Amino acid sequence: MEYVHLGRTGLRVSRLCRGAACFGYVSGRLFDNLGMTDERSFQIMDLALEHGINFFDTADIYGWDQGVGLSESVIGRWFAQDRGRREKVVLATKVCYAMSHQHPDESWPNQKGLSTLHIKKACEDSLRRLETDYIDLYRMHRVDRATPWDEIWQAMEQLVHEGKVLYVGSSNFAGWDIARE
Repeated sequence: MEYVHLGRTGLRVSRLCRGAACFGYVSGRLFDNLGMTDERSFQIMDLALEHGINFFDTADIYGWDQGVGLSESVIGRWFAQDRGRREKVVLATKVCYAMSHQHPDESWPNQKGLSTLHIKKACEDSLRRLETDYIDLYRMHRVDRATPWDEIWQAMEQLVHEGKVLYVGSSNFAGWDIARE
């Protein structure tokens, strides 16, 4: 496996990243008939590690109609089976979307977005589901134009300061969104 630096950091990740969006899905509107039981998801993660893939990506929202946080919970159960796995994996997850089974527009106002309140609570919930005490790469899943950048960065810096997050990044951002800040 070829390993590269993550961005401009010293962190080395496999060139291939094991996505986990469908972990835990048995059937549903997005991944119909995949049969991604815990056992099958665990086999996939075991194979990834055996082949040198050390970069795993998930998000708090993955699980959608079968339960938000489902993908993170599957990874957490996999870590719990063998604590040595966590030290081999560079773990990435994301924050922003509404964490309710309701339509995002029907959720409570602070259960989504990139406010300090939501980022802090979402991180704590992700850590619990992932059965770990830190996240290697915590990414903003999408731009939140309603929250000032200063507030977002302050919340992320606090998580880094507390040791809950090692690196911060973005996902699904246009280049101009990143360049602006």
